Amino acid sequence: MQQPLVAVSTDVRQFENYTWHAAPRQYLEAAISGAGVLPLLVPSFGERLDLDHLLSVVDGVMLTGSKSNVHPGLYGGEAGEANGPYDEDRDATTLPLIRKAIERGVPLLAICRGIQEMNVALGGTLATEIQEREGSLDHRAPVSDDQDKRFAIRQNVSIKPGSCLAGVFGAGDIMVNSVHRQAVDRLGAKLQVEAVAEDGTVEAVSVKGARAFAVGVQWHPEYWVKSDSASQKVFRAFGDAVRQHAAAKAASRAAAE
Repeated sequence: MQQPLVAVSTDVRQFENYTWHAAPRQYLEAAISGAGVLPLLVPSFGERLDLDHLLSVVDGVMLTGSKSNVHPGLYGGEAGEANGPYDEDRDATTLPLIRKAIERGVPLLAICRGIQEMNVALGGTLATEIQEREGSLDHRAPVSDDQDKRFAIRQNVSIKPGSCLAGVFGAGDIMVNSVHRQAVDRLGAKLQVEAVAEDGTVEAVSVKGARAFAVGVQWHPEYWVKSDSASQKVFRAFGDAVRQHAAAKAASRAAAE
């Protein structure tokens, strides 16, 4: 089978006197080497994009992490300098893309900002600056100029028995990295908790009754996909779901001919 196409979200950034629609290399590397798929960057042009056509062509969707946060106006919060930066063009693209992917049964993997987009897209809310909550761990990256130290695997996460991810990892605990300062607050409709941190912070969700793999994780499996077993399992499960979707589409086309 040819490498199936996976739509990948992009951030809108300003540098070198241009407006760029881009995604970090680590996610693209993980898509290719960890999931065995061909990543296709989707520009963040919101309603100008024909997302139905896009989802008829690709066999999966991957939402990347980002320095930006989902705009609080989308879930009843208040925007402020401390909670930024924002990327409203990305929001206008990813939120409808998430809803349509779930509706059409296209496999979905949402990472970091992606799980937050997933929750907001389905009617949930986000908690900001969670390190300030009483009893909360500090989920932010360690202060360092060394990316390996910032993304170090250092946090324990408990996988819910009987969950989708229990089928990937087995029930119990795994170790992950942690590079975030906001998280899922009120859970969105149709979502269920897959994993939590020791302080109760939601670390993974899935769509109840989804027609295909539809999982969001708050950590960053893309960073250590070549060396960490748990990270590899996330992308392998996503890649398998993508190939299954591609095969089902091919069989349906063949039956119609």
